[in-house]
Amino acid sequence: MSSPRKRRDMDVMKLMMNDYAVEPVNDGINEFNVEFHGPKESVYEGGVWKVRVKLPDAYPSGSVCLDVINQSWSPMFDLLNVFEVFLPQLLLYPNPTHPLNRDAASLMMKDKQQYEQKVKEYCELYAKKESITSTAEESSDEDISDGQSTRSSDDEVAGEADP
Repeated sequence: MSSPRKRRDMDVMKLMMNDYAVEPVNDGINEFNVEFHGPKESVYEGGVWKVRVKLPDAYPSGSVCLDVINQSWSPMFDLLNVFEVFLPQLLLYPNPTHPLNRDAASLMMKDKQQYEQKVKEYCELYAKKESITSTAEESSDEDISDGQSTRSSDDEVAGEADP
């Protein structure tokens, strides 16, 4: 067994031993979904997300497409670090000066309490175990969304993600 494959297998096993649900995508060994739970004692607590992981053949070498992780990524880190350190840090300490969602960043800077309430509301509405399970059953891997929004006008405060 080659070193990159051994490392990948070990990292995936670590995730599963730490109670992360890992499900292969298209029977591939380098692509899988991981069930991620929001950090405890945060506005994201209780939220559940399905995170798609695609590993290069030469894993752990390579780059991470999320700049904030890529800047500090080292092959010394493993997938468990991503899910237990990097992703929670992104949620707990967002950077509103370089946002993906400008409306959410604006709300965070104007009224942090209202921003946190909106996050809790969205977690309750959209980030439940049932939501990720039903999405997987109702959608193909290629067509996660039909592009139509089901939000009410009250939800517009957080806005759409920027391209």
